[in-house]
Amino acid sequence: MVGTENKKILFIDCNASGVAGDMFLGALLELGANVERVISAIKTLDNPQFKYSNIKINIDDVMRGEFRATQVNVTSDSPEKRVGSELIDIVEKAAANLYLSAKAKKFASNVIRTLVQTEADLHDTLAYEAHLHEVALVDTAAEIIGCAVALDDLGLFDSKIYSTPLAVGGGVIKFSHGILPAPAPATLAILKSKHFPFHGGPIEAELATPTGTSILVNLVDEVKIFYPPIVPLRIGYGAGTKEFFEMPAVLRLTLGKASDETFVKEEIAVLETNIDDASGEILGHAADRLLQEGAKDVSMIPVFTKKNRPGQILKVIAEQKDVAHLSKVLIAETGTLGVRVYRCERHIINREVITVELSVMGNKEKVRVKVSKNAEGKIIRIKPEFEDLKKLSEKTGKPLRELLDLAVCKTQEMFPKET
Repeated sequence: MVGTENKKILFIDCNASGVAGDMFLGALLELGANVERVISAIKTLDNPQFKYSNIKINIDDVMRGEFRATQVNVTSDSPEKRVGSELIDIVEKAAANLYLSAKAKKFASNVIRTLVQTEADLHDTLAYEAHLHEVALVDTAAEIIGCAVALDDLGLFDSKIYSTPLAVGGGVIKFSHGILPAPAPATLAILKSKHFPFHGGPIEAELATPTGTSILVNLVDEVKIFYPPIVPLRIGYGAGTKEFFEMPAVLRLTLGKASDETFVKEEIAVLETNIDDASGEILGHAADRLLQEGAKDVSMIPVFTKKNRPGQILKVIAEQKDVAHLSKVLIAETGTLGVRVYRCERHIINREVITVELSVMGNKEKVRVKVSKNAEGKIIRIKPEFEDLKKLSEKTGKPLRELLDLAVCKTQEMFPKET
């Protein structure tokens, strides 16, 4: 695990608001993206070659509930529908003609191609032949180009970008294909194609648009439920066109830098159950199975249960994605009737696993070593892999503690400035 010192961090909080292209662009402008540069880029779409004309761009401060936010609205005279090849051509040519980094141009291309390919898959046709309705409007191309320019202007393509799981709303929505449940088929297909986590609610409405979702999934490096360690520098709120009684329809972006903490935060789950009717052999086997199936750690705590019977609390640390599977393994192996699950975060030191080569009895032997560092990159712990040392000791007849000292010394030689 590598630290992110001196690197910008962007956190996208779409856990309640959902996401739309105009919300994203408005929030980026609030973070400090150059407004004139964004407007100028969008106006390049006002071109007979692209079949857009009379483009109008309104950027306003609006209130959504108690929150002030920036709203971007782009309109034009444009065809009611286009084929996929036209939209891809428009976005990619517009990006190519702008002073953008290679990463920004690639981002714009990825976003529009994700949109077009999704629509093509839904209608069982080739991407270049797909007939598009809602995304044919100028706001789709404008939001993609505008976001690419704003992100580039803020220097965020070289940053670490996090997001919460996406709120998609619920209920039914009306659009060109009729009445369908939220999220829209294209939105759901985009999330599926990128394996991006989402959840329904918190209200009955469409909260995630296909364009906003495509921007999100092509930008985010990592999805987290909670904020990572961050020193916030700027906060931007972007407003959509919809207003809800239940909550403000605003997307919040937080721009910051990595904190100076010596640890990083990680979301985990703790599974536990009380057992007073299983033998030590059964519990030992259960612990082995849980580790084989992906548990990060397994421990047992002696307790007295009902009627003062001696028992154990079997506790498992797991990644949140593995909770359901490991719960099944725990129940199957122990016969317990229930599993308690706690979702929490833990603080861990930055670490990496390297392989060192040891000279033992004239032979070269490899041993894995875990190296832990603080935020300044200084090594604070070196821990050779016990199983590797055990096998090497059995193979060579050398005492394990001698091999341990040898592995530590070899590792220190590899990092002379950090130790």
